[in-house]
Amino acid sequence: MARLLIVHHTPSPATSELLDAVVRGASDPEITGVEVVRRAALAATASDVLSCDGLVLGTPANIGYMSGALKHFFDQIYYPVLDDTKGRPYGLYVHGNLGTEGAVRAVESIADGLGWTKAAATVEVSGSPTKDDLEACWELGGTLAATLMA
Repeated sequence: MARLLIVHHTPSPATSELLDAVVRGASDPEITGVEVVRRAALAATASDVLSCDGLVLGTPANIGYMSGALKHFFDQIYYPVLDDTKGRPYGLYVHGNLGTEGAVRAVESIADGLGWTKAAATVEVSGSPTKDDLEACWELGGTLAATLMA
């Protein structure tokens, strides 16, 4: 069975709504043969990444950058997974109250360095999530999970 790893930092109601939408999309009953695993960014390990087939990353934009928790995740896993995860599909959602561009740029730069493949458009949300934002996150989760179906 394929494994989709969702690594997230979810410190607010808005980021919680986005995470829930991603999980619902990834867990759609029409998607079979994919186990969905959620890990908080501060708890996710290199072993989690090595044992997954694809990832969804979620973070708030803090002062124009990804959360410290997601940066810590990358710091911990970068070299241990570098040689073994090239080509791994990933997706990203970012929530910000001001700007999300810096956070998106930073995550995409690290993912590119790891050799991961962006499998879906990044979801960028500002302010309170709208119905369209939640739909986009649902689609993000579903797209990544469907990518892993055997």
